[in-house]
Amino acid sequence: MSDKNDRRGLSLGLMMCVMAISFESYAVLTAMPAAARDLGNIGLYAWTFTAFVIAMTFSIVASGQFTDRYGPIQPMTFGFVIFAVGLLVAALATSMWVLLLARFIQGLGAGTMNVAVMVLIARAYGEADRAKLMTWFSACWMIPAFVGPPLAGWIVQISSWHFVFWSVLPFMAVGGLLVLRPLRGIELAPEEPHPLKKRLMLLAAAVAAGLALIQWAGQQLDLWSALWAAVGLAAIVFGLPPLMPKGIDWTGRGISGVVGARLFSAGAFFGAQSFLTLMLVEERGLDAVFTGLTLTVGSVGWMAGALLQAQSRLPWRRDQMILVGVAAITAGIAVLAVAAYVPQSWIGLVMIAWIIAGFGMGLQNPSTSLAVMQLSSEDQLGRNTSSLQVGESLGSSLFTGLAGAWFSHFHEISTLAFTFGGVMVMMVLTGLIAVLMAYRIGPVPSGVADS
Repeated sequence: MSDKNDRRGLSLGLMMCVMAISFESYAVLTAMPAAARDLGNIGLYAWTFTAFVIAMTFSIVASGQFTDRYGPIQPMTFGFVIFAVGLLVAALATSMWVLLLARFIQGLGAGTMNVAVMVLIARAYGEADRAKLMTWFSACWMIPAFVGPPLAGWIVQISSWHFVFWSVLPFMAVGGLLVLRPLRGIELAPEEPHPLKKRLMLLAAAVAAGLALIQWAGQQLDLWSALWAAVGLAAIVFGLPPLMPKGIDWTGRGISGVVGARLFSAGAFFGAQSFLTLMLVEERGLDAVFTGLTLTVGSVGWMAGALLQAQSRLPWRRDQMILVGVAAITAGIAVLAVAAYVPQSWIGLVMIAWIIAGFGMGLQNPSTSLAVMQLSSEDQLGRNTSSLQVGESLGSSLFTGLAGAWFSHFHEISTLAFTFGGVMVMMVLTGLIAVLMAYRIGPVPSGVADS
């Protein structure tokens, strides 16, 4: 891409789209307790988050295949359109089941875009610009975290949670228009396109179905539960290995450790985050605006971690940043567990906990993406990027689903402190596995992307 103006426009458009998706993510966290009260079926609460990531588990594999075959432009365009359709369906939802369908559609679109955008960055930008652009992406992800939650809470209070989804569509439209022109003038298709591997997409569908079956089994807890759980686990065990980087060894080093750390840390963080706002509403009686403000304050940590990982004078290697990041995520959720078990505790304890966990995500997320870029050959970049995203989606869906099963079972029969505290303890244990995986990565060679 030789035209600097086109590259500037492309960067701006991509950042606008990232900002729109980020706003939707944080807005959903704030609005979902109100949606659950309005639509009923609170036992399906966790599905509003896992439906999104289960769909991503399939779509990021399909996107990786199509990106390696045709380049990143077509998958990114399709993903953009699908995500917008999902927003529209959510805005019009009149039942929890329709909302779950909308979240599933959004997951298909988001997963398709995520892989395509990462490959686009790797192929359209020089190595020296990648870490900077990833930092800007982190900033675009975090800016809505400061204004999105309280704004979404305000929208919920003065009108309806439906308008939270309507409000994202104009941002998507502006970002799409900014991206369209530069994409027309560049050619990023690979010189030797890879053949589509339909088997991999079928395996991804099997893994996604397995995740859904395990979550369903956990929520039902009847005689059929063991069968559904066994079938789901078998589908994951059978379908997952081909979706991972070639030669992955879950007890090994390098990319194996990077993918594992991303998988378990995402599971811990997003599992805790999915129930954080509901915990604040039910345990402490906070309104939507104050709940949003709590998320906003906690987002300071994410921005700090993202800025720190881009500093050229920082003496840490990428693997060391990942280790510190996942340790901080685990520590933050541990503090959150204390606040959950003691709902009379100072609300600032929740904020401090989420600042620490957010700081860890700010370090871990861009560092794992850049580590995969540095450890991947050109012909395996699409697959390995897809594998990293699969790992994140798998972890988020599996552990949020397990947390949802705990919540669904104990919400009606036990105290709120035990219900939400148990969820957070589960996420702490998940985070400890992430720390072990990060410790096993080993030195990641420094590159221009880190300078």
